[in-house]
Amino acid sequence: MDIEQITQVLASFEGTRIAEAGGDVFALYDPRGDLPPERQMPWATIVTHDGPYDSASELDRDGVFRLNIGLPRDRFTELVDRDRDHDVTALDVLLPHPVYGKQHWVCVLNPDRTWPTARALLDEAHAFAVRKFTNADRRRR
Repeated sequence: MDIEQITQVLASFEGTRIAEAGGDVFALYDPRGDLPPERQMPWATIVTHDGPYDSASELDRDGVFRLNIGLPRDRFTELVDRDRDHDVTALDVLLPHPVYGKQHWVCVLNPDRTWPTARALLDEAHAFAVRKFTNADRRRR
């Protein structure tokens, strides 16, 4: 899967707005299109380059990008062992996010054979984003 294909998949999720900045892609659950900036937390992202706060994956390698997926804690702990050392530069391997793993984000660099797993996790991440949005919306009323 390439970045365009994955972006199309992300955009197909109901209520999702795609934001792009600096070559990166952010999937935001914003069903009314009116979330204030402080509430715009993506449920999935595609990062295409190293930044000042995250260079662990060595994304500046030619053609390398990272798909990041935010999950509920229980699902995250089913998938990855945070206590184990992970090669966060490895391509096509499901890993805890090198920076946001503590917030229950997983990632995969250049998903190919892992795409079916990543695609299923996107369904779960979107459902989690919907649940969080609905709960927050209910509390504000």
